[in-house]
Amino acid sequence: MTDDTWGRVSKLLKRSVGNNNYTTWIKPLRFLKEEAGVVTFGVPTVFIGDWVSRNFGDQIRQHLMAEGEAVERLRFVVAPPAQASADQACAATAGDAPAGKAQAARAGRDPEDGDMDEAATTTRTATVPASAASVTDEIPGAPLDARFTFDSFVVGKPNELANAAARRVASSGPVTFNPLFLYGGVGLGKTHLMHAIAWELQARSPEKKVVYLSAEQFMYRFVQSLRDRSTMDFKQLFRSVDVLMVDDVQFIAGKNSTQDEFFHTFNALVDQGRQIIISGDRSPSEMDGMDERIRSRLQWGLVVDLHPTDYELRLGILQSKVEQYRRDYPQLDIANGVLEFLAHRISTNVRVLEGALTRLFAFASLVGREITLDLTQDCLADILRASDRKVTIDEIIRKVSEHYNIRMSDILSPKRTRTIARPRQVAMYLAKQLTSRSLPEIGRRFGGRDHTTVLHAVRKIEELRSIDNQIDEDVELLRRMLEA
Repeated sequence: MTDDTWGRVSKLLKRSVGNNNYTTWIKPLRFLKEEAGVVTFGVPTVFIGDWVSRNFGDQIRQHLMAEGEAVERLRFVVAPPAQASADQACAATAGDAPAGKAQAARAGRDPEDGDMDEAATTTRTATVPASAASVTDEIPGAPLDARFTFDSFVVGKPNELANAAARRVASSGPVTFNPLFLYGGVGLGKTHLMHAIAWELQARSPEKKVVYLSAEQFMYRFVQSLRDRSTMDFKQLFRSVDVLMVDDVQFIAGKNSTQDEFFHTFNALVDQGRQIIISGDRSPSEMDGMDERIRSRLQWGLVVDLHPTDYELRLGILQSKVEQYRRDYPQLDIANGVLEFLAHRISTNVRVLEGALTRLFAFASLVGREITLDLTQDCLADILRASDRKVTIDEIIRKVSEHYNIRMSDILSPKRTRTIARPRQVAMYLAKQLTSRSLPEIGRRFGGRDHTTVLHAVRKIEELRSIDNQIDEDVELLRRMLEA
């Protein structure tokens, strides 16, 4: 293998991985030697070598083999470039530990927080003026998924407020609420909306510095700046952006130094009128281990809850996915009732729902059969078993009693005071929604009541949810706790 061969492969990689990834990860590589099927590259840091090996190693090997090289594996060693231009130095060193500290950076351990996985980077970068550093520094962000746009986001009652708020922020107009905080359980669309906002902002205002990254990545960059004694550069970099988007902020809970830096970065950006968008798995007030100052700041703007999906929204998501899959599997037919069956059975996680549909189409294409209900049940047996509702009526009564601060015996008693009757109706409603028990069975579990009493309770709570926000919030909160 020669330098010319690596030059040709580098050009091919630039087209396949994109300019930003090429500049940050591929360009710093320096071909050193090829021996017995092992190709050795010099890298500025251990971190870059590890990252390239994990994320681009297979692509590099395939391109080299296409050039006629018999490559069995790649090897990366820390070897500073013999001669480096200013932009090469930037690509090799922006945010990574210098060679002298490479061994300390290998494990990615936070001196205050214990072990930490290495963070992913980068397709979207923002730069600061040359005065902020000797060379142009870059802020790596997490890769944006091309599938996650507003056009592909299916809107229903559980997520319509979150969608509207995300679109308002992405419109690139004056800041109306800052920060925007999106929260909800796994697979409800938080990350989809975050990516959609970033894509829309880039399209509408390409001149803006928009950075999307996870809270873990923010912490990793901060820890690196502590190791490299470059915290001032870190501060200048992150406080120069126009829009900062941080996903899964709960990750920094309990990590004091990182929280302090996040707090000061947050304040600096807000003071400059820059937009901040954050997501988490629960509301700020419920985040254990989060500094009270940060909780307060996160509630300054608009806090939006993505509720668990309802049947109609899940069905809409499935119908949207089927339209996409038909382009890849035009020969496949799907029988009536299959989508409705999946929307009913897989109710807690949209990712599981979409994964089930993907598996179903792939399986049907391999065996060359129509997607029927029988095929669906056979193909997805494990997913359907895992998704079966396991909530019991006893669990529901206990949770409702704890929520309303009443005794379980009161719910089962003949008492009809409002403070007892309303929680009882909520419990009956949840029993109907979350279990497969019949109305008479539910009635017997609630102190031997008639099925008509249960039916009245279900209809009453359905009516109240549409006009009483407190009841609606209580029911959704209890439902999430029971399904968790």
